[in-house]
Amino acid sequence: MIIELICFIYWHEISILTKIIPINYQENMLNNLINIENVLVGKEILEKKFTCDLDKCKGACCTMESDLGAPLLEEEIEKIEEVLPRVKKYLNEEQIKEIEENGFYFDIEGDLMVKAINSRECIFAYYQGDIAKCAIEKVYYEENTNFVKPLSCHLFPIRINQFGGDVLKYEVYEECSHAITLGNITEISIADFCDGGLKRKYGENWFNKLKNHKV
Repeated sequence: MIIELICFIYWHEISILTKIIPINYQENMLNNLINIENVLVGKEILEKKFTCDLDKCKGACCTMESDLGAPLLEEEIEKIEEVLPRVKKYLNEEQIKEIEENGFYFDIEGDLMVKAINSRECIFAYYQGDIAKCAIEKVYYEENTNFVKPLSCHLFPIRINQFGGDVLKYEVYEECSHAITLGNITEISIADFCDGGLKRKYGENWFNKLKNHKV
Protein backbone atom coordinates (compact mmCIF):
# COMPACT_ATOMS: atom_id res chain seq x y z
CA MET A 1 0.00 0.00 0.00
CA ILE A 2 2.81 2.42 0.86
CA ILE A 3 4.55 1.76 -2.46
CA GLU A 4 1.28 2.39 -4.32
CA LEU A 5 0.74 5.67 -2.51
CA ILE A 6 4.31 6.78 -3.16
CA CYS A 7 3.85 6.14 -6.87
CA PHE A 8 0.56 8.04 -6.80
CA ILE A 9 1.91 11.05 -4.95
CA TYR A 10 5.23 11.54 -6.60
CA TRP A 11 4.64 10.09 -10.06
CA HIS A 12 7.80 10.93 -12.05
CA GLU A 13 9.39 12.63 -9.02
CA ILE A 14 9.60 9.40 -7.00
CA SER A 15 12.98 8.31 -8.35
CA ILE A 16 14.50 11.56 -7.12
CA LEU A 17 12.68 11.84 -3.81
CA THR A 18 13.42 8.32 -2.67
CA LYS A 19 17.10 9.14 -2.94
CA ILE A 20 16.91 12.28 -0.79
CA ILE A 21 14.12 11.43 1.69
CA PRO A 22 14.77 8.61 4.19
CA ILE A 23 12.41 5.62 3.89
CA ASN A 24 11.20 5.94 7.48
CA TYR A 25 10.29 9.60 6.86
CA GLN A 26 8.37 8.65 3.70
CA GLU A 27 6.42 6.00 5.61
CA ASN A 28 5.61 8.40 8.42
CA MET A 29 4.45 11.03 5.93
CA LEU A 30 2.23 8.60 4.06
CA ASN A 31 0.78 7.20 7.27
CA ASN A 32 -0.53 10.70 7.94
CA LEU A 33 -2.48 10.75 4.66
CA ILE A 34 -5.77 9.13 3.74
CA ASN A 35 -6.97 8.38 0.21
CA ILE A 36 -10.48 9.55 -0.71
CA GLU A 37 -11.18 8.80 -4.38
CA ASN A 38 -7.53 9.38 -5.35
CA VAL A 39 -7.31 12.63 -3.39
CA LEU A 40 -4.82 12.40 -0.53
CA VAL A 41 -5.89 14.22 2.63
CA GLY A 42 -3.79 14.98 5.67
CA LYS A 43 -5.32 13.35 8.76
CA GLU A 44 -4.99 16.62 10.65
CA ILE A 45 -7.79 18.04 8.45
CA LEU A 46 -10.17 15.62 10.16
CA GLU A 47 -8.53 15.69 13.57
CA LYS A 48 -7.52 19.29 14.25
CA LYS A 49 -10.08 21.85 15.41
CA PHE A 50 -10.29 25.26 13.77
CA THR A 51 -12.69 28.21 14.00
CA CYS A 52 -11.76 31.73 12.90
CA ASP A 53 -11.81 34.26 15.73
CA LEU A 54 -12.10 37.54 13.81
CA ASP A 55 -12.14 39.64 16.95
CA LYS A 56 -8.65 38.33 17.72
CA CYS A 57 -7.01 37.87 14.29
CA LYS A 58 -8.68 40.89 12.62
CA GLY A 59 -8.96 39.03 9.31
CA ALA A 60 -5.29 38.07 9.15
CA CYS A 61 -5.80 35.79 6.13
CA CYS A 62 -6.56 38.92 4.07
CA THR A 63 -3.57 40.91 5.35
CA MET A 64 -0.66 38.49 5.73
CA GLU A 65 2.71 39.99 4.87
CA SER A 66 3.60 38.93 1.34
CA ASP A 67 4.22 40.38 -2.10
CA LEU A 68 1.56 37.99 -3.41
CA GLY A 69 -1.98 37.20 -2.38
CA ALA A 70 -4.04 34.06 -2.81
CA PRO A 71 -3.52 31.58 -5.68
CA LEU A 72 -6.05 31.82 -8.51
CA LEU A 73 -7.43 29.33 -11.00
CA GLU A 74 -7.48 30.42 -14.62
CA GLU A 75 -11.27 30.11 -14.80
CA GLU A 76 -11.63 32.40 -11.79
CA ILE A 77 -10.18 35.40 -13.65
CA GLU A 78 -13.27 35.87 -15.83
CA LYS A 79 -15.60 35.35 -12.87
CA ILE A 80 -13.84 38.05 -10.87
CA GLU A 81 -13.89 40.41 -13.86
CA GLU A 82 -17.68 39.95 -14.07
CA VAL A 83 -18.26 41.06 -10.48
CA LEU A 84 -15.46 43.62 -10.35
CA PRO A 85 -17.66 46.71 -10.95
CA ARG A 86 -19.68 45.80 -7.85
CA VAL A 87 -16.61 44.86 -5.82
CA LYS A 88 -14.92 48.23 -6.46
CA LYS A 89 -17.59 49.97 -4.35
CA TYR A 90 -15.92 48.55 -1.24
CA LEU A 91 -12.29 49.18 -2.21
CA ASN A 92 -10.14 52.21 -1.48
CA GLU A 93 -8.56 54.54 -4.04
CA GLU A 94 -5.19 52.79 -3.97
CA GLN A 95 -6.76 49.40 -4.68
CA ILE A 96 -8.94 50.73 -7.48
CA LYS A 97 -6.04 52.58 -9.11
CA GLU A 98 -3.85 49.46 -9.08
CA ILE A 99 -6.63 47.31 -10.56
CA GLU A 100 -7.47 49.81 -13.31
CA GLU A 101 -3.85 50.51 -14.26
CA ASN A 102 -2.19 47.12 -13.75
CA GLY A 103 -4.87 44.50 -13.11
CA PHE A 104 -5.67 42.50 -9.99
CA TYR A 105 -3.38 39.48 -10.42
CA PHE A 106 0.13 38.39 -11.31
CA ASP A 107 0.97 35.64 -13.78
CA ILE A 108 4.28 34.16 -12.65
CA GLU A 109 5.31 31.50 -15.14
CA GLY A 110 1.74 30.25 -15.34
CA ASP A 111 1.01 30.53 -11.62
CA LEU A 112 -1.79 33.06 -11.09
CA MET A 113 -1.78 35.03 -7.83
CA VAL A 114 -3.97 37.83 -6.49
CA LYS A 115 -2.03 41.04 -5.96
CA ALA A 116 -1.21 42.40 -2.51
CA ILE A 117 -1.12 46.09 -1.67
CA ASN A 118 2.02 47.30 0.13
CA SER A 119 3.16 43.66 0.41
CA ARG A 120 0.34 42.93 2.84
CA GLU A 121 -3.32 43.61 2.06
CA CYS A 122 -5.16 41.53 -0.51
CA ILE A 123 -6.22 43.85 -3.32
CA PHE A 124 -9.83 42.81 -2.61
CA ALA A 125 -9.73 43.40 1.15
CA TYR A 126 -12.03 45.97 2.76
CA TYR A 127 -12.47 46.85 6.42
CA GLN A 128 -15.46 46.45 8.66
CA GLY A 129 -14.27 48.40 11.65
CA ASP A 130 -10.76 47.08 12.25
CA ILE A 131 -11.42 43.67 10.69
CA ALA A 132 -10.29 42.91 7.14
CA LYS A 133 -12.81 41.04 5.00
CA CYS A 134 -13.24 39.99 1.36
CA ALA A 135 -15.11 42.42 -0.90
CA ILE A 136 -15.81 39.66 -3.43
CA GLU A 137 -17.50 37.60 -0.72
CA LYS A 138 -19.46 40.63 0.52
CA VAL A 139 -20.89 41.20 -2.95
CA TYR A 140 -21.73 37.50 -3.24
CA TYR A 141 -23.87 37.49 -0.11
CA GLU A 142 -25.39 40.96 -0.40
CA GLU A 143 -25.98 41.18 -4.14
CA ASN A 144 -26.46 37.50 -5.02
CA THR A 145 -23.58 37.15 -7.48
CA ASN A 146 -22.42 33.70 -8.65
CA PHE A 147 -18.82 33.78 -7.35
CA VAL A 148 -18.12 33.68 -3.65
CA LYS A 149 -14.30 34.05 -3.69
CA PRO A 150 -11.22 32.23 -5.04
CA LEU A 151 -11.17 28.54 -4.19
CA SER A 152 -7.84 28.88 -2.37
CA CYS A 153 -9.49 31.38 0.00
CA HIS A 154 -12.58 29.20 0.36
CA LEU A 155 -10.37 26.28 1.43
CA PHE A 156 -8.13 28.24 3.83
CA PRO A 157 -6.30 26.97 5.93
CA ILE A 158 -6.20 23.92 3.62
CA ARG A 159 -3.77 24.06 0.72
CA ILE A 160 -3.83 21.80 -2.36
CA ASN A 161 -0.40 20.56 -3.42
CA GLN A 162 0.23 18.73 -6.68
CA PHE A 163 2.34 15.54 -6.53
CA GLY A 164 0.91 13.42 -9.32
CA GLY A 165 -2.55 14.27 -7.94
CA ASP A 166 -4.19 16.48 -5.33
CA VAL A 167 -2.70 16.35 -1.83
CA LEU A 168 -4.56 18.36 0.80
CA LYS A 169 -2.63 19.59 3.80
CA TYR A 170 -3.36 21.89 6.71
CA GLU A 171 -1.09 24.92 6.41
CA VAL A 172 -0.03 26.33 9.76
CA TYR A 173 0.07 30.11 10.25
CA GLU A 174 1.08 31.86 13.45
CA GLU A 175 -1.59 34.47 12.72
CA CYS A 176 -4.24 31.75 13.03
CA SER A 177 -3.30 30.56 16.52
CA HIS A 178 -6.52 32.07 17.89
CA ALA A 179 -8.49 29.88 15.47
CA ILE A 180 -6.99 26.78 17.08
CA THR A 181 -7.90 28.03 20.55
CA LEU A 182 -11.48 28.80 19.53
CA GLY A 183 -11.71 25.56 17.54
CA ASN A 184 -10.94 23.56 20.65
CA ILE A 185 -13.96 25.24 22.25
CA THR A 186 -16.36 24.87 19.31
CA GLU A 187 -14.96 21.39 18.47
CA ILE A 188 -15.29 22.16 14.75
CA SER A 189 -12.74 20.27 12.65
CA ILE A 190 -10.82 21.86 9.78
CA ALA A 191 -12.85 19.67 7.40
CA ASP A 192 -16.13 21.01 8.78
CA PHE A 193 -14.85 24.56 8.88
CA CYS A 194 -13.90 24.25 5.18
CA ASP A 195 -16.91 22.19 4.12
CA GLY A 196 -18.10 24.79 1.61
CA GLY A 197 -14.77 24.89 -0.22
CA LEU A 198 -14.28 21.12 -0.11
CA LYS A 199 -17.76 20.45 -1.49
CA ARG A 200 -17.24 23.10 -4.16
CA LYS A 201 -14.02 21.42 -5.28
CA TYR A 202 -14.81 17.71 -4.88
CA GLY A 203 -18.59 17.42 -4.43
CA GLU A 204 -20.97 16.43 -1.66
CA ASN A 205 -20.43 12.67 -2.00
CA TRP A 206 -16.65 13.03 -1.76
CA PHE A 207 -17.01 15.20 1.34
CA ASN A 208 -19.31 12.68 3.00
CA LYS A 209 -16.77 9.91 2.32
CA LEU A 210 -14.09 12.07 3.93
CA LYS A 211 -16.24 12.74 6.97
CA ASN A 212 -17.14 9.08 7.37
CA HIS A 213 -13.53 7.95 7.19
CA LYS A 214 -12.23 6.54 10.48
CA VAL A 215 -8.90 8.14 11.28
